[in-house]
Amino acid sequence: MTARISRRLLLAGMSALATTPARAQAAWPDRPLTLVHGFGAGGNADVVGRIVADRLGNRLGQQIVVDPKPGAGGTTAAGLIARAAPDGYTIAIIPGGHAVAAAIYKKLPYNPVEDFSWISMLTDFPFVLATYADHPIKDIAGLIKTAQSQEARLTCSTPGNGTGQHLSAELFAAMAKIKLQHVPYRAASQATTDLIGKRIDFQMDTPTALLELIRDGKLRALGTTGTSRFFALPNVPTIAEAGVPGYTVTSWLGLAAPPGVPANIVKRLNTEVTAVLAEPATIEKLKVLGSETKPASPDGFKARVVSDIAKWTKVVGDSNIERI
Repeated sequence: MTARISRRLLLAGMSALATTPARAQAAWPDRPLTLVHGFGAGGNADVVGRIVADRLGNRLGQQIVVDPKPGAGGTTAAGLIARAAPDGYTIAIIPGGHAVAAAIYKKLPYNPVEDFSWISMLTDFPFVLATYADHPIKDIAGLIKTAQSQEARLTCSTPGNGTGQHLSAELFAAMAKIKLQHVPYRAASQATTDLIGKRIDFQMDTPTALLELIRDGKLRALGTTGTSRFFALPNVPTIAEAGVPGYTVTSWLGLAAPPGVPANIVKRLNTEVTAVLAEPATIEKLKVLGSETKPASPDGFKARVVSDIAKWTKVVGDSNIERI
């Protein structure tokens, strides 16, 4: 073998080695992805996750398997994602309650901001404060007046201690200068069953949990927590306009990945998710659930998480809520 031929073979080999990582990176994704969330089947995160996974998988050319990992208000799933391989094949639905957990837990097994690669927000929605259909309290003003005039506390259920719904109810009570008896449930469906059965007075929860029952006349919405009237309940006032000026809460669902995922994969996911959320079919499916699409840049999503952690940390402190 001549020196010239040997040199050519050596250069060819080096070129192949140099391009191998680029080729591997460019090939992503070359197998199915897993989408984790921390809640039970049929809940808001699960339903939205399956809608997004189906459309996103089509755009990526790979199946996305939805894998619920319920527990501890979503923190179990968040911990799994924070420790997962940063290869772009494990992603997660992160709820607004992620920021609440950062405010209310004394210690988490992850850094709630830095231990995630933020991809995009998915949806934005208010909570709904509802009661059973024939409750004698008919509106927010009546609720506040009754709570201020009687010794026995009115009861308000949420899907659990330390959830976004819980802190939203606490913020409402604080700003309205009233006391409510918080009744935490492990499952929103059981809270709703007890509300219909008149065993509790009110429920603070997502539109996904309450909207159909409100439309069917089994529940009555007293107010919504957003800055403007909720598109699915245009005749229901916001809590702010109904008697608690300045009160506003919106929650969200977003897409994140483990820390250290390559920037090109984060960018690709953000681009494809943004396209999915612009599809008329996706917009319509999410509106039926009571959510509006809300894409964001990775930096924009991260900023929202940081802002919400600060907000809920203040609520926990001001309301003297015991940290878990």
